[in-house]
Amino acid sequence: MTIIDKFFKKKSSGDYAKGRLQMMLVTDRANCSPEVMEAIKRDIMDVLAKYVEIDTEKLDIQINQTDSDTHNGSVPVLLANIPIKSMKGR
Repeated sequence: MTIIDKFFKKKSSGDYAKGRLQMMLVTDRANCSPEVMEAIKRDIMDVLAKYVEIDTEKLDIQINQTDSDTHNGSVPVLLANIPIKSMKGR
């Protein structure tokens, strides 16, 4: 798969199912319910909509676990891939 395929390939139903399963696993590990995760996504999209037009079809927001810088174990981190279609003029 080339880099171009990764960005422009249409997702199959299996890809969407895999994404939903990954989201469930991550939110479970981070102790964050799917409902809370969806609320976070909505809030982020609402704030960004004031400034930019985003591609909601390709929006990807996840909560993952990473090691703490202070060596206190793992901590949840918010990762966001938000494709911007255009900037809004102010």
